[in-house]
Formats: sequence, structure tokens, C-alpha cells
Amino acid sequence: MPRPAGGATHAGTAIGRGDRVSAPPLDVITSFCGAWSRLDIGELMGFFHEDAVYHNIPVDPVVGRDDIRATIVGFTAGWDRVDFEIRHAVAQGEVVLTERVDHFVSAQRTVSLPVMGTFELSGGLIKAWRDYFDLNQFMGQLSD
Repeated sequence: MPRPAGGATHAGTAIGRGDRVSAPPLDVITSFCGAWSRLDIGELMGFFHEDAVYHNIPVDPVVGRDDIRATIVGFTAGWDRVDFEIRHAVAQGEVVLTERVDHFVSAQRTVSLPVMGTFELSGGLIKAWRDYFDLNQFMGQLSD
């Protein structure tokens, strides 16, 4: 099939001139959210820019892939998996907003936390990630 003149590519499909761009931001974040259920830290880190910023708004931001890795390893310790249930997601340019319920699952309990997340991408990788949630709601479910 001949490709049209002018334009770019989308998710590896030639559109126009054939310039190559990464997967659409919404697809990247949907894949990232799905990867959490496997808790494969190497896979998760593959979604981040080297100098990304991760900010769970109730606590201090974390800068850089190595510190993000340490943070994720720390807060997922003791959980068998974390399921990101995306209720709604929307993208504009390289920004993706997600309304989610994150389910932290272990043999002893499941903790479910409503979250609003903002992801900023650059070159198909997460450059900034901010999650807004009520930390007390999470902690309260741990003491049940």
C-alpha cells in the first residue's frame, strides 16, 4: 500500500513522509498501568526517562530512574501484585490523565485506593508522573 506524501508515523505505521514517532502516549500509559500487575521492576523502569520525576503528591518527589526504582521496590514490598484499574483516561499531546483505582493485593488483604494520575511523556517515555490520592485512605485499610 503506498503511503501518502507529507506527515509522520503513528505507532510505527507510516503516515505521510514516514517520519517515525513512538507509540501514542495513551497506549504507552495503558501498557505501563497493565505492567504493574506483574511487578517486574525491570519492565516498569523501561517506561521511564533516565531523569524522570515521580511524585506521589502526599510525599516528596523522587528524581531519576534509580531513585524511582528504589521507591517502587520499597512501597511494593509485601504485595503480590498491584492492579491499576483504569476508570477513565484521556490524552492531549504528550500528557495523559488517568482516573484509577489501584489495588494492592497480598494473601492477607487487598487495599484499594482511588487515584488521579498525570503522566508527561517525551519520546515515548515517562518524564514526569504525579499521583494524587488520600494517603490516610490507604493507611486506614492496612489497620483493618
